[in-house]
Amino acid sequence: MKTLGLIGCGAIGTLIAEACAKNIVECDQIVLYDFDQPKAEKLKRSLRLPTILATSVSEMIKLHPTVIVEAASQQAARDYAKMILDANIQLVIMSTGALLDLNIDLRRINMPSGAIGGLDALAGAALAGINEVTLTTRKNPRAFELNNKEAKTMYEGYAENAAKLFPREMNVAATLALTVKPAKVRVQVISDPEVSRNTHEIRVKWKYGEMFMRFANDPHPDNPHTSALAAWSAIKLIRGLLHA
Repeated sequence: MKTLGLIGCGAIGTLIAEACAKNIVECDQIVLYDFDQPKAEKLKRSLRLPTILATSVSEMIKLHPTVIVEAASQQAARDYAKMILDANIQLVIMSTGALLDLNIDLRRINMPSGAIGGLDALAGAALAGINEVTLTTRKNPRAFELNNKEAKTMYEGYAENAAKLFPREMNVAATLALTVKPAKVRVQVISDPEVSRNTHEIRVKWKYGEMFMRFANDPHPDNPHTSALAAWSAIKLIRGLLHA
């Protein structure tokens, strides 16, 4: 029996669960956990798929899911990653910012590409040698719970700090940093009322050339902090893990 465990029943977790219910991801049942139990109960009621509510992650692990997805927060990733891996369960981490300072073997973690792509090319370039990486992210002020009328630079610095300062908005910076290690990623975060999409521009200079990638993603309608693409990249990854 293929079982998916889902930690976090917010916008991303709901999209993943609905993909299972629609058979986009083939699984036999889902196990849900959220510290906000009514949120998990509400999601269960909406699904036409056998669904179990767990009262803790420990209880979820005892049910031996094939894959567990963290779709809650960086703190949840820090709290639960080791116990899930110790149970020899495949783990997908959405809150990749937690992986920057988590003392575990990252080769055991399944990390979706999130709101960007081209990570295979970037990882290849990193092996040869990257000279410079910059990420410029523009989001509507709503994503930062602001109402500025002109573009405002929220942060300039390195990816690791961006992911800590903006744990919900800048997991993309962490994903990029983890992909191009040991190269450092310079980040600029801009609150821009002129943009309606979450926009990420990546510029890379490496040993054998240059790259430029631009992603303009609609924010999730229920959560402007994240892009719908983040959930769909996870859905593709989970499909592969469950069908292996």
